[in-house]
Amino acid sequence: MTLGSARLSLAFRLALRELRGGLKGFYIFLACIALGTGAIASVNSVSHSITDAISTQGQTLLAGDVRFEINNREATSDELSYLRGLGAVSTSTGLRSMARLPDGSDQALVEVKAVDHAYPLYGTFEAEPNEPLGNLLAARDGSYGAVVAPLLLERMKLAIGSQLLLGNVKLRITGTIKNEPDAISEGFGFAPRLLTSNEALAASGLIQTGSLVEHVYKIRMDDPSSGIKDIADRSNKAFPSAGWSIRTSDKAAPSLADNITRFSQFLTLVGLTALIVGGVGVANAVRAFLDSKRTTIATFKCLGAPAFVVVMIYLIQIALIALAGIVAGLVLGAIAPIFAAQFMARFLPVSTDPTIYPGALSLAALFGLLTTFAFAILPLGHAREVPATALFREQGFETRKLPSWPYIVAAGLLMSALAGLAIATAYDRFIAIVFVAAIAIAFVVLRGVAALVSWLAKRSPRVRSPALRLAIGNIHRPGSLTASVVLSLGLGLALLVTLTLIDGNMRRELTGHMAEQAPNFFFVDIQGSELDGFRTVVRQQVPDGKLVEVPMLRGRIVAFNGEDVTKRKVPPAGQWVLRGDRGITYAETPPENAAITEGKWWDKEYIGEPLVSFSDEEGKALGLKLGDSVTVNVLGRNITARIANFRKIEWQSLSINFVMIFTPNTFKGAPHAWLATLTDPAATSQQEASILRSVTNAYPTITSVRVKDALDMLNTLVGQLATAIRAAASIALIASVLVLAGALAAGNRARTHDAVVLKTLGATRAMLIRAFSYEYLILGVATAIFALLAGSVAAWYVVSRIMHLPSAFLPDVAISTILIALVLTVGIGLMGTWRILGQKAAPVLREL
Repeated sequence: MTLGSARLSLAFRLALRELRGGLKGFYIFLACIALGTGAIASVNSVSHSITDAISTQGQTLLAGDVRFEINNREATSDELSYLRGLGAVSTSTGLRSMARLPDGSDQALVEVKAVDHAYPLYGTFEAEPNEPLGNLLAARDGSYGAVVAPLLLERMKLAIGSQLLLGNVKLRITGTIKNEPDAISEGFGFAPRLLTSNEALAASGLIQTGSLVEHVYKIRMDDPSSGIKDIADRSNKAFPSAGWSIRTSDKAAPSLADNITRFSQFLTLVGLTALIVGGVGVANAVRAFLDSKRTTIATFKCLGAPAFVVVMIYLIQIALIALAGIVAGLVLGAIAPIFAAQFMARFLPVSTDPTIYPGALSLAALFGLLTTFAFAILPLGHAREVPATALFREQGFETRKLPSWPYIVAAGLLMSALAGLAIATAYDRFIAIVFVAAIAIAFVVLRGVAALVSWLAKRSPRVRSPALRLAIGNIHRPGSLTASVVLSLGLGLALLVTLTLIDGNMRRELTGHMAEQAPNFFFVDIQGSELDGFRTVVRQQVPDGKLVEVPMLRGRIVAFNGEDVTKRKVPPAGQWVLRGDRGITYAETPPENAAITEGKWWDKEYIGEPLVSFSDEEGKALGLKLGDSVTVNVLGRNITARIANFRKIEWQSLSINFVMIFTPNTFKGAPHAWLATLTDPAATSQQEASILRSVTNAYPTITSVRVKDALDMLNTLVGQLATAIRAAASIALIASVLVLAGALAAGNRARTHDAVVLKTLGATRAMLIRAFSYEYLILGVATAIFALLAGSVAAWYVVSRIMHLPSAFLPDVAISTILIALVLTVGIGLMGTWRILGQKAAPVLREL
């Protein structure tokens, strides 16, 4: 056995012997590591359970092996023959429209889905009453059957057996939807579902030239295991101008999967914040533990133990305790999907079978180990550097000097590895880089805040109150709790302030500025022959309202500069533009709500090659520049236009905006519908109801969307997401509280000596309580000020630079933050020191 391995073996045996004395002083260490690791493991395990369910249940979620979607037109006879050659085909049609009562007294926006007799090819459609779907949708006594979401019955005060009008057809509600197997793959809907037959939809008159309609062809292939591998390439090669969107069962709900991944990565960063906050607790616990072991370390050194052996003894102990905390966190992460399934099964596809996700657990374990060693290495370096004589002579470690350079380098490498892992595993690496930079800056600033508070306390004028004078002295004296308290609470409170301000600004925008400047209504699918009559109806209701109309088509971007967009690597910020069809228009003049940022607009009477104006932000995200070509598939034809200019769009205005605006000659003669908005800030709810009723009754094929209803639904969704995010952020705050409690416990030994000496000199318990209260009050206010400043800056960056929304400071957040900081610092501080105040003097004085 070599000398190095013998020393390592000796260190391991001594470490195990010392651990027999228990884990006193390490319980908070364990809790911090378990909490942070468990948060990361849980979030990623639940995310994996959802994405795996989407993958394994793909045929059911898609209701087919392959899904072909064509917008605004049906498949041609050649295309349909090709699709039927792939396997059994089920045809469905989707659109938004207005369902209304036969007497015209009420109406509601619905998500219409018309299906054929083959639906669904996979999975089971369930309704109440439990009858075959064909029977529920059958035509009887001059009306077609329809099954609807229970929400529609509630909104319109209907019951099974009630009559509804959809366009020009009469529907009879025969049941409510319990389970629509492919609902998730269809995407998020802003209105209740109405399911009927293809025959009913054809009779409704809703499908007209230019209508916003999705024609979907789902196929059950004879050999799906090999047939879907290159189906998209083969189909696009066979019909290069079809313009269809193709999705296979292994990617049944890509938007949902991307959103789940993005959200889980965000929560992972929040969990990592909790783990890093816990890292401060690790450093405090290790420092306090080694301080309590000073006589043992001194004995080792006096007996000739090399510094390497001393360091390894305690490094092994720390590693073993950290592993215990990590295992506890991994157990929490392993069982999290089982509990989550009980709550999310109604909304999301979640596997209910107990499943372990090694990748998610390994990632959490790696984060836990890196955090532990990154924060423990410097206290170990201090223990190695202090000579045995100083250990006997001093009360604790002299930490004002840095340890030797190998420990500093090791700590730096471990911190870098932790940051690199966070960036490498993030969905959006730019956000991860910003997060890592913000954490690093926060630590530096927190150190600066602690130093500033100590400096100000040291140079403060002498006060007459003995309690306040003692509190100020405690803040700046050697071994004070200032740095520990500020570091403990600062990061957790700053994160809470950031998330609360983001949530508050989003809600403020949705219910305030955005709601005020948004139009009252969007009107979709207005046919050219209906335009004059539609204007007349609206003018009769609101003669002073602002009515804006634009032509509208649907098109899907298929290429940039001749390169297929599916082969192009696109950053997350621009991916939504390429996902499915986009609304497009043409115009002679620039829209009033947009500003040209680069290039110039075409002449009013322009005749020449097709040109396009592209949204500046989205264009830059896609890597486009002036002169690039954009190929768009519209109504089965590929049209290529050159980018003539970029323009800035204020999406938050909710007015009519398009990513792409083309020259009028681009779509000359192409059939299309019109889109209109109506804005009248003075309109009351009764007037809006009257407008909606008049337009729907006069033109049943026009879809009317009340913007306030959409904003209310969005506000509810934002609130639900904010609740989940704040719950995750509370983990970081809990970690902060644990670290604060640990820091106070670590300083109790010195506090005990101080309290006993002061009581011996005549100080009363009441005076000491006031002194400690003043100290924690000052530290709490300092920490709250930092949290408010740091959180406000972070929230401003996210809201204004990432979300592109107006950002404002919210006073109620400031008040609640200060109160939380004061309650935590003063409350926990006094609870930790209360026992000290009752300590008997004699035992303590004998040890001095």
